[in-house]
Amino acid sequence: MRSIEFSKRTTREILRDPLSYIFCLGFPIIMLIIMTVVDRSIPKEAQMNIFKIHALAPGMAVFGLTFVMLFTCIQLSKDRTTAFLTRLYASPMRSVDFIIGYTLPSVVLALIQVMITYICSFIIAAIVGGDLKLFNMLFSVVCLLPSVLLYIGFGLLFGALLNDKAAPGVCSIVITLSCMIGGIWMDVDGMGGGIKSLSHCLPFYHGVQAVRMAVSGDMRRVTKPLIITLLYATVIYILAVVLMRGKMKKDVR
Repeated sequence: MRSIEFSKRTTREILRDPLSYIFCLGFPIIMLIIMTVVDRSIPKEAQMNIFKIHALAPGMAVFGLTFVMLFTCIQLSKDRTTAFLTRLYASPMRSVDFIIGYTLPSVVLALIQVMITYICSFIIAAIVGGDLKLFNMLFSVVCLLPSVLLYIGFGLLFGALLNDKAAPGVCSIVITLSCMIGGIWMDVDGMGGGIKSLSHCLPFYHGVQAVRMAVSGDMRRVTKPLIITLLYATVIYILAVVLMRGKMKKDVR
């Protein structure tokens, strides 16, 4: 019950910020529309597969998670900076209650964002003639869960390490890496070389590939990138939780 009540409080704080509606819910939809218009405007021989709706929709779903990471990070760092958490340490709440209290609203926000992105993608597909299958889209939501955990873990990690002034800047680095090296806006496999090698070493590329394979119905190849993303997500989230608990004990002293 303590975790649920703290989750409600965190949700209210997120909803009070109008930027959460713009970036978490509105921005991915706007980018979907813009990229679709751009793809339809360039010559057929120059069009890129990653801008087709079957590849763009899962890419945008992962891209939206970067903003969930940002708001998780800002909320935690702000609570630490204002000493809100320090006052709560005197309450019966345990460290696990705080961790769940920050994680649950972020997971719910991420799933709502994915659903809105996919609904918009279905509408675009109906207009431009794309092929999106409902079962594949639903399965891709399951494949998105490791990425959800990964980005929330990054948000908790940066929020525990940094104050509310420095945290957004560090999060922007992860957002850039996700968009470029993660393969959302760039065909890193087609580029080859060092960019391809670097992207394959980071979790962002594998998270995007797992969701894209699920949406395209390529179920046989989805296992490897899904496992890699899940391993990265588990490590990052555990590291974030351990660091957050350590910071809490230090603040109490």
